[in-house]
Amino acid sequence: MVIKNRTILYNISMNGHEVSFIKERPQSLCKMCGRCCRVLTGSYPYDEILRMAQEDNEYAKDFIKLFEPYESIEAARAVDKDTVDNIIKRLEADEKFDKNSLTFYHCRYILDNNMCAIYEERPTLCRLCPSSGWVVTPPGCGFESWLFLKREEDMERVRKYKEELLELEIIKKKNHDEKILQKIDSVEKKLHATIELFSAHGSKDW
Repeated sequence: MVIKNRTILYNISMNGHEVSFIKERPQSLCKMCGRCCRVLTGSYPYDEILRMAQEDNEYAKDFIKLFEPYESIEAARAVDKDTVDNIIKRLEADEKFDKNSLTFYHCRYILDNNMCAIYEERPTLCRLCPSSGWVVTPPGCGFESWLFLKREEDMERVRKYKEELLELEIIKKKNHDEKILQKIDSVEKKLHATIELFSAHGSKDW
């Protein structure tokens, strides 16, 4: 699994869409296979997470408390080859992806029966997973189909935003009222910022 904190804005108030995602998530779909706890990666390189933890970042501190890094990609692949390859395949879709900075981890608290040793006290980082439709899950994960539908919803939402941007361009050409143009500019910035949130997933081509 790839644990994302950029999208859910960990330790920062989430927007309505993200809160809705968490509330709608059907936790009963989890098969309790433990694979997402035994092989995963994070949003940042390991040295960056360590630096963030030293700066008192809650996400980073929780991450280091929970997860221990594998010595290499091959060491993680020896535990679960399919999950490792699935994660790398998805990450390679991002043109900014650097395989040399990729580190895989395993949870320190996963038990042999796939139960969590600290389940009742698990941090927010765990409670929010999967935190978005773009989380990379192990093959056969019970959430796969539901996450696919959520990704489709995100893509449709971005397409509508792009349509709105085109409509705003037409309105701007027909209007010369400075106050209205300023409002349009403000709306355009918000739409572009939302679309940019999905840039790593190819939103410019949706």
